[in-house]
Amino acid sequence: MSTKETVKVKDGENTKHRFWLRSIKFINAVMITVPFALCWYLYYADRIWAPFYSNGDKLVVVMFIALYIMFGKIYSGFTISINHVAEIVYSQILAILFTNSIMYFVTWLLTKRFPNPLPMLAALVAECILSLIWSAIAHAEYFRRFKPIRTVIVYDMRKGLENLVNSYGLDKRFNVVETHHVSDVMDNMAQSLGKAEAVFLCGIHSHDRNKIIKYCVKADIRAYIIPRVGDLLMESAHPIHMFHLPILMLERYNPTPEYLIIKRAFDILVSGIALIILSPLMIVIAILIRRDGGTAFYRQKRLTKNGKEFYVLKFRSMRMDAEKDGVARLSSGENDDRITPIGHFIRACRIDELPQLINILSGDMSIVGPRPERPEIAADYEKELPEFALRLQAKAGLTGYAQVYGKYNTTPNDKLLMDLQYIAKPSFAEDLKIMFATVKILFMPESTEGIDANATNAMGDGSFGGGAGEEDSAEIEDSAEIEDGVEKEDGGDK
Repeated sequence: MSTKETVKVKDGENTKHRFWLRSIKFINAVMITVPFALCWYLYYADRIWAPFYSNGDKLVVVMFIALYIMFGKIYSGFTISINHVAEIVYSQILAILFTNSIMYFVTWLLTKRFPNPLPMLAALVAECILSLIWSAIAHAEYFRRFKPIRTVIVYDMRKGLENLVNSYGLDKRFNVVETHHVSDVMDNMAQSLGKAEAVFLCGIHSHDRNKIIKYCVKADIRAYIIPRVGDLLMESAHPIHMFHLPILMLERYNPTPEYLIIKRAFDILVSGIALIILSPLMIVIAILIRRDGGTAFYRQKRLTKNGKEFYVLKFRSMRMDAEKDGVARLSSGENDDRITPIGHFIRACRIDELPQLINILSGDMSIVGPRPERPEIAADYEKELPEFALRLQAKAGLTGYAQVYGKYNTTPNDKLLMDLQYIAKPSFAEDLKIMFATVKILFMPESTEGIDANATNAMGDGSFGGGAGEEDSAEIEDSAEIEDGVEKEDGGDK
């Protein structure tokens, strides 16, 4: 079969694949909307302050389905080809909860009184059951209809992706038939990639990678690219026209003034309201930590935009002598014997981060941004990965791209790539998306996995998996000065 004939066949298969996926997702949206629509028409529609004509009721249902689709995309609730059934159901339930909560608030506004929540709760339960049924059937039907695609992995500086494919259960989607070093592929590209329907390109220099990409496009082979730092810097480039030529203008992180004003106003509003609402919980946690021995809070030097140092405030989760030798160490997770009993709980629920709302209110941090590192640990990373300092283009955040889409033990190199992906295209919509997506990881244990104590210096640029974790390392506590129950490092703020 000629190349043109092969491409024509693949085009037909791709169209069939996309049409089936869109159809099954549409069925899901309709299924989840039906219980709410029944709930609205049979109960709430006649109880609002000024009853709608038929178009008004239809608009309420359309609002529900639009919100559900939006949250479903945020939580990856429709990606049946790469997620397990349990993850699909979990993602859709989160979307259902947020959608129904917003619609209940809308109903409250329309009725001008506190509406009976029972019909909405009944609809929510029905929606969750339908989600479970749809997820199980759609997942099974997808892999019955579409066999794993023949996949070739091409690597240079990074290897071991085939192990990730298996460990994440993606072997049902990608059938890895061959793995090649890039030098072997460049010698005979047609032979190396001829059997492929998909190609993963891992850590390959741009010169060789561009040749492979051109071949993949010509042969209708889907390419998945693990980017390098330069690739993500290029994402922030602005297309302009000069000299009658297309030109890409690249500069340092430089968001619009409007974005910065909205972002700061939102930080103040959300952190202020959250502190008021969560203050009773924070007081209880502080008391429990004090009863466990030691101070309730600690302050630790971190880095934010342009390398500026500030003191982050957190609930103490480790013993007072966690770093009695003065050496900064990353946490090894639940097996770390320095973590106190209450510390295990507040780390698992991320409650230890709540005092950082004060840092956000004061302007040292933002709600969304790269997580702040300790200067000592950042300096160690930069010895082997100088580009790691590029994370400091934006203000540090309570949550960020790397926290939502990575793990606690995501390597510094991969953390850098994810943070640069966020920095490349700053937008308030992306900030909101990351905020909502953060909810998904709060109850996922793999997002708080510790690191191998023997692997704290691994930069993660030679293979996949392992390596150093996030900045949430042991607190420097025993040598700190204590004032008013708040621990200060090096005698307090400078």
